[in-house]
Formats: sequence, C-alpha cells, structure tokens
Amino acid sequence: MSKPVKSESELIAMARAELKVHADCPDGMTISVIRDGNSWEFRANADQATSDRPGYPECVAMLVQIGDHLSKQYDVEG
Repeated sequence: MSKPVKSESELIAMARAELKVHADCPDGMTISVIRDGNSWEFRANADQATSDRPGYPECVAMLVQIGDHLSKQYDVEG
C-alpha cells in the first residue's frame, strides 16, 4: 500500500509546525527536502550568525527526528 503524497512545501510546513511545539528555533533557519531514491529527508541550513545561536543544534536534531517520522508516513510529490 502506498503512502499519501505531500508537496515539499506541505512537508516543510508540517515540520515547522512540529518544531514550534518542541523546540525554540532561531529565525533564519531554512528547511529543504532532499530526495534519495524512493526516500527523502529534511535538510536545515542557516548563515553563521543563525547557526551560532543557542538552540540551533537542538533544532537541527529535532528536524531530523521529525523527518524520520514524516518520511515513514508520506511520500514527496514529483
């Protein structure tokens, strides 16, 4: 049975909503979807000033966990 399909923007919005609940992330972090064959994962990126802020490493770690969870539930469009 196939998983429901979501667009990259829908998946990123879901990740941002989860991050707001579970972590205090600094502004300026961008999230992208990286495809790898039939699977996908989130990737975080930020400039040096943002990545140096307190909480950024924890946000990236939380994003990885959220991506693991969502990738088991949804396929990415395209």
